Amino acid sequence: MPIYTSPELNIDAFLARIRPTFSAQNTEPHLRTVDAQSDETQILPAPLEAYSFRARISPAQKGLFNAIATLIGAALLLQPVLIATVLSWILLAVFSILILSRLHLVIAGLGTRVLCARDTISPIHAENCPSFTVMVAAYHESEMMVQLAAALRRLSWPANKVEFFILLEADDPETVAAARAADFPHSTRMIVVPPGGPKTKPNALNYGLTWARGDIVTVYDVEDQPHPDQLRAVYHAFQHAPANTVCVQAPLVALNETASWFSAQWALEYRVQFGLLIPSLSIYRMPVLLGGTSNHIRRDALLALGGWDAWNVTEDADLGMRMARARLLTESVRTPTFERAPTRFVVWWPQRSRWLKGFLQTWMVLMREPITTFGQMGASRFILMQVTLGGAVLSPLVHLPFTVLVALAFWSGELAVGYAGFGLLSAGLLVGLISDLLAPGRWSWMRLVAILTRPLYWPLHSLAAYRALWELANQPFFWAKTPHRPSDAELQPFYSTGSSA
Repeated sequence: MPIYTSPELNIDAFLARIRPTFSAQNTEPHLRTVDAQSDETQILPAPLEAYSFRARISPAQKGLFNAIATLIGAALLLQPVLIATVLSWILLAVFSILILSRLHLVIAGLGTRVLCARDTISPIHAENCPSFTVMVAAYHESEMMVQLAAALRRLSWPANKVEFFILLEADDPETVAAARAADFPHSTRMIVVPPGGPKTKPNALNYGLTWARGDIVTVYDVEDQPHPDQLRAVYHAFQHAPANTVCVQAPLVALNETASWFSAQWALEYRVQFGLLIPSLSIYRMPVLLGGTSNHIRRDALLALGGWDAWNVTEDADLGMRMARARLLTESVRTPTFERAPTRFVVWWPQRSRWLKGFLQTWMVLMREPITTFGQMGASRFILMQVTLGGAVLSPLVHLPFTVLVALAFWSGELAVGYAGFGLLSAGLLVGLISDLLAPGRWSWMRLVAILTRPLYWPLHSLAAYRALWELANQPFFWAKTPHRPSDAELQPFYSTGSSA
């Protein structure tokens, strides 16, 4: 049964499980510009405090962290060798689980790509198809408006069944002017977000959600160039998915993967993440860390979940985990969205730090009441959440120290990592190599360089993780914005056959 008429999605059950706060005040048609100067106040959809990072780290968590740090410090003073040995074996066990889990997900993801058919792009009929609300949050992005308008115009969907929201900030007149001047589709609305809340992407999305009327809410970034047939692939995926599927994630593909070493590494990461890991997690009905863009979410479920957490700097990952807490599913498609990868460390570093800070925020929210989270997710989802989300936080913290330890052991001749440490290092490198080799996408000399130099890339994540820890303590809601610039002619995406553009 089509998604837009399915009676099987029980919103009352979602509300009973999550109990979000949401008040949709706007029920009238909204074919007009929403301006920040309006006196009309909006109640933004937002999770309860228990599901939001607005309250930061809970007092109970602070007390637990302090107690653990004190006990470990005291034990190291009294029995340094014994405690160091115990901690080493604990880390060895944890990382062995992380490595084996990743290998399993990679192989399962490969099987999914081999055995499952490609996306179906079937004909659509305007009278029967669902409506989409496509939202793009833009801040200091005046140069991107022309490219964004062209990308949205290329989307293949009946014009009377799609609305486009460009979410702008009141203190950014340049982007507002550029957006009004660009040739956006006729059904586009320029929505100026009133000041007052945190200046984050999820805050803007929540404001846009109060005006959305589409059956499905789609989120893109300003630099995105989605395949013209992506909405049609998403529609087909929803039609053939289980009734409790409320989100479809499309993959992100770098246009400029050969531009630099950093862009090649970033592009390869995304090929593994969106080409192998997310499809594997979807098949197993496990929690999915959503990408920040190109996710398509049923509006009724999004409202029931309370929208996005405006105080989490990775609102996508947080929403994916809240879906898992409500036992809701995410599917994936292969029809991609193209964008530019960072080409320099000074751009990559703050972006990666923001991601890791958001992962920490998400994990801390989940672990405020771990027993409650365990009961909501179930045992298998809770454990895999710890492996995927917890591993994404823990691994960057130890990459650099472990690399330094191995280098010192190699050069000094006095230190040793032991057979267990050497085995762990070898297993990690091997699984990383397997992941990179099996990842989908075209091959190039730069991709080969990225694979061969992968161990040099991992320690850089530690620098991002340490910055994330500092920001979490001092600037928890700071949004490190990634600068964008339009793609040149050589980087325009090529759309494969089947596109109706």
